[in-house]
Amino acid sequence: MTFLGTGYLGATYAICFAELGYEVIGFDVDEAKIAKLAGGEVPFHEAGLDELLRKNLASGRLRFSTDYAEVAEFGDVHFICVGTPQRADGMGADLRYVEAAVSGLARHLTRKALIVGKSTVPVGTAEWVEQLVAKHAPSELGVEVAWSPEFLQEGHAVEDVLRPNRIVVGVRSEWAAAMLDAAHEGVVTLAATEDREVPVVVTDFATAELVKVAANAFLATKISFINAMAEVCEAAGGDVTNLARAIGYDPRIGNRFLRAGLGFGGGCLPKDIRAFQARAQELGAGEALRFLHEVDLINQRRRSRVVRLAADMLDRGYGPAGPELAGARVAVLGATFKPDSDDVRDSPALAVAATLGKAGADVRVYDPQGIDNARRALPDVTYEATMADAVRGADLVCVLTEWAEFRTADPAALGELVSGRRVIDGRNCLEAAEWIRAGWQYRGMGRPDGEA
Repeated sequence: MTFLGTGYLGATYAICFAELGYEVIGFDVDEAKIAKLAGGEVPFHEAGLDELLRKNLASGRLRFSTDYAEVAEFGDVHFICVGTPQRADGMGADLRYVEAAVSGLARHLTRKALIVGKSTVPVGTAEWVEQLVAKHAPSELGVEVAWSPEFLQEGHAVEDVLRPNRIVVGVRSEWAAAMLDAAHEGVVTLAATEDREVPVVVTDFATAELVKVAANAFLATKISFINAMAEVCEAAGGDVTNLARAIGYDPRIGNRFLRAGLGFGGGCLPKDIRAFQARAQELGAGEALRFLHEVDLINQRRRSRVVRLAADMLDRGYGPAGPELAGARVAVLGATFKPDSDDVRDSPALAVAATLGKAGADVRVYDPQGIDNARRALPDVTYEATMADAVRGADLVCVLTEWAEFRTADPAALGELVSGRRVIDGRNCLEAAEWIRAGWQYRGMGRPDGEA
């Protein structure tokens, strides 16, 4: 099998499916990326993936290519794993990379094959891909299309591929269903050896496409709901962490994704809920997803809230143009959108750092994995090599990504390094009582103010 697109999605799947015993080619038009992967180096951070890459390159089951003809000749099942970013001129998804991958592959096919979409796309894309295949592949080959969405969580992606909590396939024929059964046999076999079952949902194209965006929309809504409750708690004097714990005991609600804080970011949730709204509008069902606009607005407001808290803790005014923070040194701990990743796409932490910098603050950023990517995305702040370097001399410390290194930091030791013991817990991940006992003025998100 082949995986077209070796970004986060495609590279992870290619490596893990080779680990499951399949013969795999990973394809990309980016020669530098392919050279890096072929040399045994994963071009992003994901725990455990480097070791699996080197192991499967050595076994001969895995290789990488920039040649469409080689990929077409090699594979019976081709997974499309390219990016679908937000369009520059609107909220919809940009499908240019899907079109390029499908067209480039289809025109080189010489036998019947199955092209399977994995990228997150607007509903209706699979039928459009069928039209692309009909246009570029010889009709006598009978090339078919299917859709099987991915459900990877950055930081847990290897487990999510090897041990998925479900497999969803959208197919039009028994042959396509049988090919996808064979493609997932390794996953099912592994589950059987571990006495697990992997639910498989076989459905139509539209439903398969909708599953991923519906799941992301639900998660985004749940995150924004608890952040909306944080806004109410801030106004009423409540504590959103206890509120979340209490409602999380209700089995109808559950406690996952109920941690109030800075909001969601990354390369999926923000652009996916916007593309979902745009597609629903095109289909005449825009009113059904109108609530997602408010979900997006709540999420964006949490970033502004941190900046307001910073101005308040530093005794600076907050005018129509924002705060004036000239002369203040602010340590920002965290640049990635979540821990255990080096991904800074639409990172709330980096967005806050940028706003603080524009307000005149001397911003010092530290992140365990994301500094290189952050420096490319936001070159106008200072990056430090260690947490101690970042907080040294700071008037305010902002914890904006919940890395374990920050959660377990010694507040007394850090207090000896700063100029002012003020901390904003943008992820509600710190033990507030410990920081307050160590003499810090503590502010969380949707939590009562705390001082020593």
